[in-house]
Amino acid sequence: MKTLLLATAALLTTAATQAQTAPAKTKTKTETSTATVKTKTKAPAAAPKPVPAPPAEKVDAKAAALTANMRQALNLTPAQAEKVQQINVTSVRNVETARLQYRTDLRKLNAIINDIGQSRLAGLKDVLTPDQFARYQRKREEKMGIQTGAANQGNPVPGMPGGNE
Repeated sequence: MKTLLLATAALLTTAATQAQTAPAKTKTKTETSTATVKTKTKAPAAAPKPVPAPPAEKVDAKAAALTANMRQALNLTPAQAEKVQQINVTSVRNVETARLQYRTDLRKLNAIINDIGQSRLAGLKDVLTPDQFARYQRKREEKMGIQTGAANQGNPVPGMPGGNE
């Protein structure tokens, strides 16, 4: 008899616990989803930061100087010069905007400038002929001090010409 009473009590307790927790979960979910919606709508309204714009004269002057140097060094056609001018204006504007926006976060600034440089190279590669792009890369490497080929190597291989025998 005691066993029957204990089993019935355990069964009722389990059923009562399940009945009480199910509505509580539903209420919590409803409150959470409402709070989430409110939080999502408030966050964008409170967070807009004005992005500083670089002076247009500065951007145009730098882009024009870059394009003029490239036109002379690479013998660009008028159509190429126009496309290169557009690429240079976009790149210079993006770099100047990043400098204004991330002047206190140098790691972020360097990462963004590297991304801008890579997209500029990709755009130039599409516009320039392979010979022009190769000349551009050589000049760029010289200017930036990037060593390529054998200059990157350390000591010559022992037993080869140029090594100490």
